[in-house]
Amino acid sequence: MSGERYGSIGKPSAADTHRERAGLAARRVAMEILIQVESRAAFANVLLGARLPALSPADRRLATRLVLGTVAWRGRLDYEIEHFVARSLSEIDLPSLQILRMGLFQLRFLDRIPKHAAVDTAVELAKIESGTASRQRAGFVNAVMRRAAREVFPLPDRSVDEAGAIAVEYSHPRWMVESFIQWFGKADAESLLKADNEAAPNTIRINLARASREEILRRFAAEGVEIDSFGQAAETVILKGAPPFNSDCFRDGLFLPQTISSQIIPRMLGPREGATVADCAAAPGGKATHLAELVGTSGRVLAIDVNLTGLGNTRRIADRLQHKNIQLVRADVASVLPPIRPGGLDYVLLDAPCTGLGTMRAHPDIRWRVTLRDSVRISALQQQMLANCAQLVRPGGAIVYSVCTISPLEGEQVAEAFLRTHPEFTVDRDPPNGAEYGQWLDEQGYLRTRPDRGGLDGFFAARLIRKA
Repeated sequence: MSGERYGSIGKPSAADTHRERAGLAARRVAMEILIQVESRAAFANVLLGARLPALSPADRRLATRLVLGTVAWRGRLDYEIEHFVARSLSEIDLPSLQILRMGLFQLRFLDRIPKHAAVDTAVELAKIESGTASRQRAGFVNAVMRRAAREVFPLPDRSVDEAGAIAVEYSHPRWMVESFIQWFGKADAESLLKADNEAAPNTIRINLARASREEILRRFAAEGVEIDSFGQAAETVILKGAPPFNSDCFRDGLFLPQTISSQIIPRMLGPREGATVADCAAAPGGKATHLAELVGTSGRVLAIDVNLTGLGNTRRIADRLQHKNIQLVRADVASVLPPIRPGGLDYVLLDAPCTGLGTMRAHPDIRWRVTLRDSVRISALQQQMLANCAQLVRPGGAIVYSVCTISPLEGEQVAEAFLRTHPEFTVDRDPPNGAEYGQWLDEQGYLRTRPDRGGLDGFFAARLIRKA
């Protein structure tokens, strides 16, 4: 870990002072987002999406790093802050606490930010509001941050409380640490906890319905979009930086931000060209538009969701990508069948709502929102949705059940409960396009991906075939 030893804070150079001032706007945006995440249970990625366009590219990167990093490392940061202030964190006003968290995150995890910059900008943020309270806050923040720049409080002793110590070290709630150890064993749990704190790759899916791969890559090069690497599927591209949302490439519908794991799921369903496919929990539209590309203009995708806002997002994405073969259907598949003839489809996708425990690199606030009870509760909903959606599949047809979580309660346990009560279905142990993801299929034919194994978000998926 960076920043284990500190000397004096030191006097900033003129260049450092300029950089501090240049980064203050990003820090202010980050502070305001962090306060909303805590006070209103708002989603960090949604707030970032709304605030980043007004910032310069450099400030966008800094604000994103500060928000996601501070949220991810909150548990470990709070452990140190509580020591430095010698009182309960509940006694600290929320703006001060978020400023301290963000400042300490810079001291401990961002090597390229000088210590004095982390301290001084924290104090500047505390001074934003005028008056006595602001001066008191600035003095408090200054004292704590200067002490944190000089001292590092040691991590807890594992021999005293191993699960609690691991929870602090990797900044995850205790229940999650204990569950991961139970599900995967201690070594794999630690590997996974560590990976959760790493940055997710900037992965996009290029829209091969709009242009050839070569043409899209030429457009990227012309607009200065830098590519880091490629996935196994033709449409998978990993960028060196953030997706260029202000580019003509984006406006012309040449790509969509989408993780590799998410891109695998439509490929696993493997619909033939010209087929009609039901996507039974389609919002916000990433997989539905991928399916629209796979079935081609002669095929059709029924994008089903209960959420009108989510369906609106699906329509906007489809319009930008110029997919004309998507039909929106509002229905709650957890309670009733959508208006589709039972047994009438060859292909059905159910990417069910879940706890999202496989996506904590991009959505670190999940770890502080979700409880084990949520995983138990939502598994009952997933089972009902799967039972309903499977009725749409004709003999010989297939349904893919997928979730972006690593919880077995929501993954294999849902699939196995369904198979016990629906003997007319069986697991497809050799699903389509297996060359693109076969390394993540287990001996049962289940897809399991994890961020500590190949850098993919944690997904579970099963392709279930209705016997002819």
